Amino acid sequence: MKKWFVTTMITALFIVSACGSGGSNNNGNSAATNAPAATEEASANAGNAGASEEPADEAIVPEEGATLTVWDSKNERGFVEEMAKEFTAQYNIPVKIEEVESPDQVKKLTTDGPAGIGADIVTFPHDNLGQAVAAGLILPNDFFEEETKTANAEAAVNAVTSDGILYGYPRSVETYALFYNKDLVQTPPASFDDIVTFSKTFNDPAKNKYALMWEMGNFYFNYIFFASTGGYVFGENGTNAADIGLNNDGAVEGLKYFQSLKQILPIKSGDASADIIQGKFADKSLAMTITGPWKVGDFKNLGINFGVAPIPTINGKPAVSFSGVKAWYVNSFTKYPNASRLFANFISSKAGQLKDYSLTGAIPANKEAMEDPTFKADEISSGFAAQFVNSQAMPSIPEMGSVWDPIGAALADIWNENKDPKAALDNAVKQVQEAAKGTTK
Repeated sequence: MKKWFVTTMITALFIVSACGSGGSNNNGNSAATNAPAATEEASANAGNAGASEEPADEAIVPEEGATLTVWDSKNERGFVEEMAKEFTAQYNIPVKIEEVESPDQVKKLTTDGPAGIGADIVTFPHDNLGQAVAAGLILPNDFFEEETKTANAEAAVNAVTSDGILYGYPRSVETYALFYNKDLVQTPPASFDDIVTFSKTFNDPAKNKYALMWEMGNFYFNYIFFASTGGYVFGENGTNAADIGLNNDGAVEGLKYFQSLKQILPIKSGDASADIIQGKFADKSLAMTITGPWKVGDFKNLGINFGVAPIPTINGKPAVSFSGVKAWYVNSFTKYPNASRLFANFISSKAGQLKDYSLTGAIPANKEAMEDPTFKADEISSGFAAQFVNSQAMPSIPEMGSVWDPIGAALADIWNENKDPKAALDNAVKQVQEAAKGTTK
């Protein structure tokens, strides 16, 4: 019945289209007026994508003679090649791969897209999304919208959405988590209060030995003390720079708790650099730290017997970290929008994300992939994935650049000088507001 309904709708809309004359057909993609229109079949079914349990690709028709080009980083090429072979075998659409590093793709697409020489499908970090949308470089993820939203973690979906429009097909995620030395900590702590309790038997300030150390002056890692208790950077999922929540009641509550932790780490924030933390973690004078997956290789090379777990709760509330999301996008200037949509959905599927993980170590955004036994058996990667569920995508609007220094200075004042958190945050937010005015001019 589901397939019959889809087919009937296609036929009906095709007849209406044929009988009409000169009607507008931009498929609702007003943000990409230069893009070739999708086929009538795809347009008719765009509203039904994800509404059925039947695979959505049964209702999308790739253009006849379509061939696709994909951009990806050199170290990801093997994964894309494998997925491209499977896609071609299933859909008889050839796929070519060109090596372009992910952070460089939006800049390259700015010139190559309008010139007609850009890749049909690209992939880049979510903090480049605003630039890509403003330049009209990518098509919305319209046909597979509901399927994408249902399959992937909410934080990942929010990260690849701009002004309420979903553009990306989530690929992988990144956030930071709690690293603990298994030789010193049997079971990772569930709360920061547990860490405080542990510190009473572990700490030895005379020997510079501490239960927990992290970069206390770095806003990136300390966002947990803002967001976990109700603070935020910008409103509306990080898109409204006029609404700053870095000094609201929740943020002040969290920073008061942050300040109280100096009792278990009586050092200056500047004395907790990444290098110092790594050295202490290696020589077992530090039991736990908070950092990201980029340190996994270093810690393994140092022979540390470590595990990764979600960040402990703060005042009884789950710790909310910053996160980043990579996703696939369809070039708005592609000659083959339907085939491109089909490939982006194919490579970002549960199977695609698990293959990406198996070949590159990328942490999936797909909720079922996160629960896959093979992935869950990997304690390190699954630890990051568990934290990602309680994360928020770092805002990607230009005003975010005005936040780091003032908030970093406030953290230092609160930690080092015991300054009142409310006063320090109020002052920092005033600086952010002033700096942001210059950004938006």
